[in-house]
Amino acid sequence: MPLLDRAAQLKQEVSLWRRHLHSKPELLYDVHETAAFVEEKLREFGCDQIVTGIGRTGVVGVIKGKKGAGQAIGLRADMDALPLTETGTPEWVSQNPGKAHSCGHDGHTSMLLGAAKILCETRDFYGEVIVIFQPAEEGGAGGLAMVKDGLMERFNIIEVYGMHNMPGITVGELAVCKGPIMAATDEFTITINGKGGHAAQPHRNIDPIVIGSQLVTALQSIVSRGSNPLDSLVVSVTKFNAGEAYNIIPEKAVLAGTVRSLTKHSRAFAEQRMRAHCEAFGLLNNIKIDLDFKNNYPVTFNHSGQTDIAADVADKVSINGPITREVEPMMGGEDFSYMLETRPGCYIFLGNGESANLHHPAYDFNDDALPYGMSYWVELAQYRLKDAQLTPAEKIAA
Repeated sequence: MPLLDRAAQLKQEVSLWRRHLHSKPELLYDVHETAAFVEEKLREFGCDQIVTGIGRTGVVGVIKGKKGAGQAIGLRADMDALPLTETGTPEWVSQNPGKAHSCGHDGHTSMLLGAAKILCETRDFYGEVIVIFQPAEEGGAGGLAMVKDGLMERFNIIEVYGMHNMPGITVGELAVCKGPIMAATDEFTITINGKGGHAAQPHRNIDPIVIGSQLVTALQSIVSRGSNPLDSLVVSVTKFNAGEAYNIIPEKAVLAGTVRSLTKHSRAFAEQRMRAHCEAFGLLNNIKIDLDFKNNYPVTFNHSGQTDIAADVADKVSINGPITREVEPMMGGEDFSYMLETRPGCYIFLGNGESANLHHPAYDFNDDALPYGMSYWVELAQYRLKDAQLTPAEKIAA
């Protein structure tokens, strides 16, 4: 059977938790009600230790196995929502205007809570399972905040695992790949300092709009004519702000956007070429062009040994048997990457069916996926901690 009987039994209860959380979305680190809900449930389950305030508003629960002393693995879920107005109309629609669980973190939190409940009931493992409920995944780097707060060292975590729902994958199916599975995400702002004046006298001005338009086109050549076609790299200009009147050439134009990459080489290459383009266009037009390039989340990199382990467990849980082990990486970012930089582990996708896409205002987590996520977490914990010492898998890659 792909599902644990207990996970199937808990579906209705966990669905109610999920829908409650969906109706009460909170942003970034201001997840106080969500964290309090998580803490209350962990206490109700009988967790051996509950620690709040890790990474500002993160919650960590410790569940000790009944088989005896051993090592510890971490299982992580994110808690925060998006600054978005929901357009769906379920009974559990967001009650907080301008905030919505349009990425499924309500489902992630609920699945891990359901798994924690089962693990507290069974405790059929050595050592400890550390359940990690993280704030501020959506742009706030809550994963990094928890790491900096000593998460791994404080709870002696040896390996760490994460999971994200994925529209377009059948409910009950899981998918994974070794190496990069989510992209590094960087942001840039380019300020073109031109010379403003009357629109009827362009020869007396330096038009930042024309220069900016040329620069937008030139930046596209970084990928199309500069990078290896086999490397995944995306450069997107998503903002172009300039001017206030019909008859005035403005003093400056501001471009902004994102760079997404799957390797350190591609990430560095994109920044280097963007700086070169800005310098060249500045020299050509005798003006100053400033580039502010901000590194955000690094690549989410699945370690080989832990990915094999996760995939083997997922094969048992997946509705259709053996899972996809070479899923295409997603070019979105994920701050679980910071945890995978400090400990080996794996990040896996769980099917959400043919739902609206992530970050769409009509998206809703599919409750039919809940038992599969719970089953995966429980099976993973029991399998990985079946012995007092973890069997060798892989050290952190250089």
